[in-house]
Amino acid sequence: MPDLPGYGFSDRPPKSDTVFRVGDLWAQLMTEVLGYQKFGAHGGDWGSTVTEHLARHHAGSVVAIHLTDVPFGHLFQKPDDPSEAEKKLFRDSDEWVQKEGAYALIQSTKPQSLAQGLNDSPAGLAAWMVEKYRAWSDCGGAIESRFTKDELLTHIMIYWATQSIGSSFLTYYGYANAGALTWIKEGVTDEIKKWTGAAQVPAAFALFPADISHPLREWAERFFNVQRWTHMPRGGHFAAMEEPEEEPELLAADIRAWFRLFR
Repeated sequence: MPDLPGYGFSDRPPKSDTVFRVGDLWAQLMTEVLGYQKFGAHGGDWGSTVTEHLARHHAGSVVAIHLTDVPFGHLFQKPDDPSEAEKKLFRDSDEWVQKEGAYALIQSTKPQSLAQGLNDSPAGLAAWMVEKYRAWSDCGGAIESRFTKDELLTHIMIYWATQSIGSSFLTYYGYANAGALTWIKEGVTDEIKKWTGAAQVPAAFALFPADISHPLREWAERFFNVQRWTHMPRGGHFAAMEEPEEEPELLAADIRAWFRLFR
C-alpha cells in the first residue's frame, strides 16, 4: 500500500495539485514497474478519490475497485433530481462539516500557517492527529479501546520526524484550489464526458457504521458501477487498524471476496 506523495516517508509532491495525478503514478507503478497489466484497487478517504481517478482514467487496466466511502468531492456537485433520502444525506453532510469540518477548511486555505505551528509543537501535532482517531473511530470516546498508545505515538512520530504534516496538507489545498481545466479533465463540467471511466469499472463498497460519512447506494450508483454493497457490523474511519484481532479481517475478507471474482 503506497503512501500518498507528501505523507510520512514519501517524497514531497512537486505541485499542490498532485492529488489529481496520483492515480496515474499508481497505474505506472503497477503496469510499468511491477509488470501487472491488469489489477484492482482499494481505497478510503483520499484513497477512494485516487481509486476513482484510477478507474476513470485507466479503465483498461483496472479490473475492479473497492471503496469504503463515496469520494466527498461528489457532494460539491449535487444533482437536480435528488431523492428524499439523498436530500437527507446532503443535510447530514452539511451538519457534519459545521461540527467536524474545520480542519479541512484550514488545511485547504492556510496550510502553511497551520503547518508551522504543528511542526513547532509535538503536543500540538499530537492533539491535531489524536482527536481524529478518537472522533472518527468506533471507540465510543474510549480511544485506547481501539488504538494502543504505541500505535498512536508511532503515527505521530512519523509526521514529527519527517516534518511532513505541512506537505500532507497539500492534498487538501490542491483539491480545493484546482482550476477549471483540471475539473473539466475530471469530467465535472463537461456533460458529455461526465464520470465516464469510473462508471465502466465494477465497484464494491464496504461501509463501516462509525465512519465519518454514510453514503447511500443510490448516491453511489450515480457515479459508480456498484455490484457489491456491504454494511459492516462495527468499525469506523480507520477500520483497517481499529481492532487488530477483528477489523482487518472484516475488511480484508470483503476485499478478497470481491476481487476473487476477477482473477
